[in-house]
Amino acid sequence: MPNFKSHFEFDNQQRSGILLLCILIVALFCVLKLHTPKPVEVFDVCSSEILKHQAVIDSLRGIAVEKKKPKIYPFNPNFITDYKAYTLGMTAQQYDRLSRFRNKNKWIQSAVDFKKVTGVSDSLLGHMRVFFKFPDWVVASNAAKQSLKGKRASHTLVLPHHKKIDLNIATTLELQKVYGIGPALSARIVSYREKLGGFSVDKQLLSVWGLSDQVVKNVLNSFTVKTPKKIKMISVNTASASDIATITGISFELAKEIWEFRVLHEKILSLSELQKIEGMTLSKYALIELYLHIE
Repeated sequence: MPNFKSHFEFDNQQRSGILLLCILIVALFCVLKLHTPKPVEVFDVCSSEILKHQAVIDSLRGIAVEKKKPKIYPFNPNFITDYKAYTLGMTAQQYDRLSRFRNKNKWIQSAVDFKKVTGVSDSLLGHMRVFFKFPDWVVASNAAKQSLKGKRASHTLVLPHHKKIDLNIATTLELQKVYGIGPALSARIVSYREKLGGFSVDKQLLSVWGLSDQVVKNVLNSFTVKTPKKIKMISVNTASASDIATITGISFELAKEIWEFRVLHEKILSLSELQKIEGMTLSKYALIELYLHIE
């Protein structure tokens, strides 16, 4: 049987110590039971203030990163070095394609050419093309090509009648917007119009020297006669050669052939018979139809 030492066997000092310890333990339990600890504030990283400061920090970090990047100056893409290609983000394969193209003594003249030759992505091309700097003659040539392309696209577009420009007031600059019409032909059209005193019908354009049927068609897609000049008709069966020669665009030689054809056949029953005359072209016949008639 173990021997338990009675507390009475402790001296007064030991008993006082044991009592004090018990009191402290009881007091500690009471404090823990009655005391409610103050909640600890949690740091809110999603608050508007924190997000605002974080945005500023990210912006400053982005600026610092951009400053570390090599500065890009305008350059001619025909003369890119391998290091330049690397700093621009091109792969070794893309630079090799460019080198092989240039070794054939070929030249890149536009951003489209650069993409076609190197095979760079659209996103990379969009970043690079703002720094492309071609010689002035290349820029002028590309502008001329774009202008010609615009003319080709527009010459097939037929405008409604109310949107067409009156041929009798059209300027040379307006006519030059038509595919196939340059300064010389536009001036010739205006000169012929002045000689006539004004166009009467659209097909009188066929009598302008140098205008092909296709170019006339291109013109009439955007222009038409809206204020026609009145035509004085001539009877083919009674007119003399001199009368017929007064028709603008008809030479005296052709007028004489028409008169002789009429005399030979005694009378012309249909103007279409005049197409049998040697040298009578479709444009000349179209002009004659406007001025000659059968009584």
